[in-house]
Amino acid sequence: MRVSKFIILPAMVLLTSSCALFNTAKQDSPQAVKQAVETPESWAIKAKQYDDDSINWLKTFNDPMMLKLIAEGKANNINLRVAAGNMDKAWLLAKQSGAALKPTADLSLGGTQSGSVDGGASNSNVTVGLQASWELDVWGRMKSGVDAATASAQAAEADYIFAQHSLSGNIAKTYFKVIEAKLQADITRKNLATLEKGMRITQVKYDNGLSSGLDVALNRTNLASAKEQLIQIEGSERDALRALEVLLGRYPSASADIPNILPDLPLQPPAGIPSELLERRPDIVSAERKIASAFNATDQAKAARLPRFSLTASVNSASSSLSDVLDPANAVWQLAANLMAPLMDGGRRKIDIEIATVEQKQAIANYAQAALTAFSEVEDNLDQGAVLARRETALSEAFRHSNKAYSIAELRYKEGEIELLDTLQIQQQAISAESQLLSIKRAQLEQRINFYLALGGSW
Repeated sequence: MRVSKFIILPAMVLLTSSCALFNTAKQDSPQAVKQAVETPESWAIKAKQYDDDSINWLKTFNDPMMLKLIAEGKANNINLRVAAGNMDKAWLLAKQSGAALKPTADLSLGGTQSGSVDGGASNSNVTVGLQASWELDVWGRMKSGVDAATASAQAAEADYIFAQHSLSGNIAKTYFKVIEAKLQADITRKNLATLEKGMRITQVKYDNGLSSGLDVALNRTNLASAKEQLIQIEGSERDALRALEVLLGRYPSASADIPNILPDLPLQPPAGIPSELLERRPDIVSAERKIASAFNATDQAKAARLPRFSLTASVNSASSSLSDVLDPANAVWQLAANLMAPLMDGGRRKIDIEIATVEQKQAIANYAQAALTAFSEVEDNLDQGAVLARRETALSEAFRHSNKAYSIAELRYKEGEIELLDTLQIQQQAISAESQLLSIKRAQLEQRINFYLALGGSW
């Protein structure tokens, strides 16, 4: 009874006096999230509703090679390993912070020997002690720290998921660039073959006095330009290959075996509604978890200005013989209640609260910016998807007509009805239309990847 009064009475006095000072009511982080950014009910660009977030969008490309490369990148990419390490470390820190809520115990074992300097009799003593302590989390300071660390770990996990999404998207887009470079090189080689054939015909005509030196010079100029263009495209292909190999965790030797066929363009996915985006995108989830961590850190800083209560217990035993040290007759126990109230710290704890409050405002601002960026990315991709589709239709028509015009011009040139310069100009228009159409097809595939990244969802 005396022990209970010794523990309870001082605690009740300090609880009563401290409650008047404890104005650190838990703040509402979800409300702060809602007020951080204005969320519209629908997208400015007309879009389909979002039906199913379980679909794996990458599989809609129906490209097994791309999926294989993405799986390899997830297994070997070095930056992704760093992100995984950050996540693992954050969860370990959260687990470590939770240990503060539990009692601690320490076991000590010691021995001493003493005697006179002149060699007289000596005495030996053996001690064994067990000490246990437990801090009472009256104000929720330690729990706020645990909650802050847990929210930080959840943010790190969301960052890791987003890093996986970003890596998958970058691998896919770089894969498309490699294929486009291969196909552009094929177009240029086909152009070279045509120019070389035309050069031979022109040279024969010139040798027989049926063509001018201007025609020969124009052919040679176009031939040299096509060769330079092929060199540039092949260099771009090697650059894209090396970039892809780095993403895959391979040595950048530009030797990866990549096909030269672009996959078919998947259908435009539904966008859903803006409010769903905030719950689906991992980077937005991470920003929201950082707000929760900041709010808990502020509560922790405020509670640190209040008294701390702890219970301690110890059992110690001493004996001149190791065999008797565990004898209960030699043991002494002690139970104590401790209180530590901060008096003067030079304003450190107050400044800790101010810092935590600033970091809380920063977290809210970062969330608002991340949400606006996400909204902008969805709107941009909705718009760009429609623009690219219209451009693809126009370029397909231009390619079809330019090929028809070149076929007619080639016949007319052979019959001497038009000059070589006119024929070469029409030929270059046809080649340019084919090259631009290929670039648009690759841009459409990249737009789909960017749109999937903007929407979040399953990868």
